[in-house]
Amino acid sequence: MSGKPVLHYFNARRRMENVRWLLAAAGVEFEEKFIETSEDLEKLRQDGKLMFEQVPMVEIDGMTLVQTRAILNYIATKYDLYGKDVKERALIDVYTEGIADLSDLIMQLALCPPDEKEAKISLIKDRTKNRYLPAFEKVLKSHGQDYLVGNRLTRVDIHLLELLLRLEEIDSSLLAPFPLLKALKSRLSNLPNVKKFLQPGSQRKPPADEKTIEKAKKIFKMK
Repeated sequence: MSGKPVLHYFNARRRMENVRWLLAAAGVEFEEKFIETSEDLEKLRQDGKLMFEQVPMVEIDGMTLVQTRAILNYIATKYDLYGKDVKERALIDVYTEGIADLSDLIMQLALCPPDEKEAKISLIKDRTKNRYLPAFEKVLKSHGQDYLVGNRLTRVDIHLLELLLRLEEIDSSLLAPFPLLKALKSRLSNLPNVKKFLQPGSQRKPPADEKTIEKAKKIFKMK
């Protein structure tokens, strides 16, 4: 294993999209080997590639890494996106976990029964407007800097940008009350590596449609 990182997952966002975003923001080219069938997944298991028998899995620097947070931690550390000291890293971790909480709620939408979807969207909007975005707006206001931690780009800025774009897909008005977050989104979106990743034809994945969801259910043998 050498050269470009190789990402093993199915052709959708879910738990690999954070990894794609972080590599792209760091300017790292990567390859993807898509899991197309349950047999593809089983082969990875039989080959001993999946420590806990699940994906995402990334081959990088001679290692086979699993567990999304572990993969992200490695990439962030390797490409100097994890703060300058232990205190900055602690803040990055706190903010990242908050982003993950809301992102997990959004991720649940894809598998949400139709009769529960409206309530789930209402919950996401409520948590967005009254819990998570006010907290991040407050952070930016408290220090008046261009980035969340240490006045330079870190992984948490990229995770937050990804989240903000997903929220806009749900309701484009959600960011309206948060001018500092809107400004952050604009700044980050214009960074050369990020701007490239946002262009059509990149390895960024679109929202899952019904066909993608049904294919995932077959691969992972979900009911």
